[in-house]
Amino acid sequence: MEYVLQTKDLTKVFGKRTAVSGLNLNVYKGDIYGFIGRNGAGKTTFIRMVAGLARPSKGSIQLFESDDLDTQRRKTGTMIENPAVFPQMTAKQNLHYYCRLLGLDPAAKIPEMLNLVGLSDTGKKKAKNFSLGMKQRLAIGISLLGDPEFLMLDEPINGLDPTGIKEIRELILHLNRERKITILISSHILGELSRIANRYGVINNGVMVTEFTNEELEQRCLGELEIKVDKTDEAVNIITGMLEKDAVKVLDEHTIRVSKNLEKAGAINTELAKNGITVNSSSIVGQDLEAYFMQLMESTEKSYV
Repeated sequence: MEYVLQTKDLTKVFGKRTAVSGLNLNVYKGDIYGFIGRNGAGKTTFIRMVAGLARPSKGSIQLFESDDLDTQRRKTGTMIENPAVFPQMTAKQNLHYYCRLLGLDPAAKIPEMLNLVGLSDTGKKKAKNFSLGMKQRLAIGISLLGDPEFLMLDEPINGLDPTGIKEIRELILHLNRERKITILISSHILGELSRIANRYGVINNGVMVTEFTNEELEQRCLGELEIKVDKTDEAVNIITGMLEKDAVKVLDEHTIRVSKNLEKAGAINTELAKNGITVNSSSIVGQDLEAYFMQLMESTEKSYV
């Protein structure tokens, strides 16, 4: 697979504070990469280094499998933190300013971009009177003026209402699927990112906790079969005979959890009953995405203690 972004041991130190520490991150061509972490975890600092707005203290960055970052950054669009729009200007005037700054033809670019980000009908309305979602879409439009192949969006859904989140989500999916743009999107909301991302990286205290695919995320959050029985030891022996040993764990003297082959729940209950074991309850207990995210954060923090 072709890499669009690779970082190795990327580190940024501000005085005595390490904002990003030894971060290895991999984005493949075609990804919508969800970059997840709490506020202050180091996401924005990381994006600023990739965009050339901050100098790394250590480590390396490759864009499009090249070390020639000045050249490759021309194929990258970035929206960092608050929307970089002029409040006294209309959407059209904002785009006109940035077209001139980039040496682009406004007449060729502006109508297309207004239509792409859904702002064609804003007319003479000034950006200061836009909703936050409209400002975010305008900022994304500005970041797209150079026809980037790779787009980095820093917290684009932060503070948006459900309608605004839906509009940004649909725009991102369109850019990825129709325009074939690889996208890195940072957020602290795993549940929302799970609706659009195919790969993820989780950062905490400047350290990469883990990278995983959407399929792996779904597997980790599938849930477990929880069975309450009267004879736990006998039940464990029977269940481990039917499944892999590491799929079974005992929570307490009457509770067993099964983490694999959940489709065999009926067969397990039948086999236990055949062997004279009373099944008091049997149910699937799940772990939602936000709970999984918090579990990752807590496990990392404990490692520092």
